[in-house]
Amino acid sequence: MEQGKQGVMVAKFSPNQNPIEQLQVRYKELETGFRAWLAKQSLPVEAAIVTVTSAAQGAAIGAFMGTLTNDGGSPFPTPPQANLNPQAMASLKQAQALSGGPFVQARNFAVMTGVNAGISCVMKRLRGKEDVQSSMVAAFGSGAMFSLVSGMGGPNQIANAATSGLFFALVQGGLFQLGQKFSQPPVEDTYYSKTRSMLSNLGLQNYEKNFKKGLLSDTTLPLLTDSALRDVKIPPGPRLLILDHIKRDPELKGKRGK
Repeated sequence: MEQGKQGVMVAKFSPNQNPIEQLQVRYKELETGFRAWLAKQSLPVEAAIVTVTSAAQGAAIGAFMGTLTNDGGSPFPTPPQANLNPQAMASLKQAQALSGGPFVQARNFAVMTGVNAGISCVMKRLRGKEDVQSSMVAAFGSGAMFSLVSGMGGPNQIANAATSGLFFALVQGGLFQLGQKFSQPPVEDTYYSKTRSMLSNLGLQNYEKNFKKGLLSDTTLPLLTDSALRDVKIPPGPRLLILDHIKRDPELKGKRGK
């Protein structure tokens, strides 16, 4: 009986049951469930929830970054406006918007992230996909709203909001295209799927390039001969293994007989 209790205790405190991993799994389950529920809601409800949650996250990040400034105060105090021309005042406004305290940064980041996420959500629902055009539209709205709310637009806020939106859109578009380029797996060559599988099973995957160089695709597998494999510079040992595999494969053997 005591041994049974000890076994239960060991099982409860087994190192395999990492509490951090359990929390991560639980968080993933909750996140998946929340996204599934959100996808069933109407467009206004989904857009509102996405905007609010993203704005809250942005506000937290902005507040943290704002604490790194001078105790919540801007290091660029505003001098009398009479001493500055409009261009200099606009530049000062931009500096103040980008270096404010926790409240200012929380507001700015909340606007940027919230508007971006909200527009992206609407565009994805309306267009049924998330591409570079949707990303750039969301970035334009985010940049324009950031310019208006932060006051960095200067005297001509509409024009500067459009300029900021365009800048945000171009940057976001470039980053989106760059991410797509590096995140997408290389397209598999369908003409060599059987060849690749055969070479992998035989442990000869290094010779796939020889097949491609000699244009020996899946359609030529039943026709392979020793001389054809020799022409693409495959050594004798691998040639024997490949020909033996083709001879034993029922599908390739049938085609070879025809």
